[in-house]
Amino acid sequence: MECTINWMGQQGMSFIAETGSGHMLNMDGAPDGGGRNLAPRPMETVLAGTGGCTAYDVVLILKRGRHDVQGCQVKLQAERADTDPKVFTKIHMHFVVSGRGLSQAVVERAVALSHEKYCSASIMLGKTAEMTTSVELIEL
Repeated sequence: MECTINWMGQQGMSFIAETGSGHMLNMDGAPDGGGRNLAPRPMETVLAGTGGCTAYDVVLILKRGRHDVQGCQVKLQAERADTDPKVFTKIHMHFVVSGRGLSQAVVERAVALSHEKYCSASIMLGKTAEMTTSVELIEL
């Protein structure tokens, strides 16, 4: 895996990442740090990537188990350390999973498998942050 980050010039703190798969991702800093608030902060992209990684796992695990999953949303709330490096210290992920005939136990097991075995992003962040999860089911 590879990624190239390019600073977009001296007028601010905007960066464009080009991923190894050929996609572009914009990032910017907060105005108090010289940014212009034109894109997500780099640490927001870390949090978003973690949410995407675990959501991917949960949907895949449920589909492979032949469960009728129709939707999956993950709402993340994170806290960071007050001093540098301002690592994540707490991350809570609330999963809202919709489908037909899903059981709480099955979805909670998929979430646990993601966090214990498959989601490299949340496992990595779990080295510095207290990770918690909750699950809400919506029957369609």
